[in-house]
Amino acid sequence: MSHHEIITIEPGKRNGKPCIRGMRITVYDVLSYLASGMTYQEILEDFPYLTQEDILACLSYAASREQQTLQVQA
Repeated sequence: MSHHEIITIEPGKRNGKPCIRGMRITVYDVLSYLASGMTYQEILEDFPYLTQEDILACLSYAASREQQTLQVQA
């Protein structure tokens, strides 16, 4: 499954930040948890409504954004 099917952007939700499946948890939230050292399992235990696929979609979304940034700067 592509991150395009999981990551949603709605202008009225979380100020238009990319969220997971229309919920109020953002890609940034998940990436911040990972950056702080939380494991996938810890995130899934703290947020039982998330799936491993959601976490992977956040990483895929971030990689895609980074690729776009690199292309613009080149």
